[in-house]
Amino acid sequence: MKKVLLSIAALMIAGITFGQTKFGIVAGPNFSSATVKSAGNKETGDLVVGLRAGVTADLPLADEFYIGTGLLYAGKGSKTNDNLKTTLSYLQVPINFLFKPEVGAGSLNLGAGPYIAYGLGGKHKGTVGNASAEWKAFDDESTIIGGKLKRFDAGLGIVAGYEMKAGLYLGINADLGLVNAYDNTDNDRSWRNTSFGVSVGYKF
Repeated sequence: MKKVLLSIAALMIAGITFGQTKFGIVAGPNFSSATVKSAGNKETGDLVVGLRAGVTADLPLADEFYIGTGLLYAGKGSKTNDNLKTTLSYLQVPINFLFKPEVGAGSLNLGAGPYIAYGLGGKHKGTVGNASAEWKAFDDESTIIGGKLKRFDAGLGIVAGYEMKAGLYLGINADLGLVNAYDNTDNDRSWRNTSFGVSVGYKF
């Protein structure tokens, strides 16, 4: 993760050198769930609402083509029908290949590419009757019940939006997790995060 962050920083510094990089800030709600497979059963959980926010940078490649990256906080999670709710917090780095053609008084932002994420914290919370309990999702205390998740996550991201010449940005985003986040994958167990959201931002 440190090597990736250093690489992103190097890209941003290179962009500053060329004087064409557009930096920005972005924030909005993130709607997420997880597809969980265990003991032969596969279930997609109900949506959990979190926050997606951070700084962005569009690094020019060619006319109308950019690499869109940045450093984002992404709140994810899932809720199952057996009264188990999981909330997760990630530090996420997208690497999107952006196409930004001029349309009207601004430009479209269309892009896709990989992302990597590191789990900052998270918890499982379960309720049975009037009793409830919670335990940390990334720590060893979740190993006992088989719910421990790996901090590393990665997948494919998609973004679409509109950037006005004044700098205001409106967009939508989606992340499809491709990594099995379960720490213990016995019996073909798997956990894959998915999310989508809307965002408002400003590009300088």
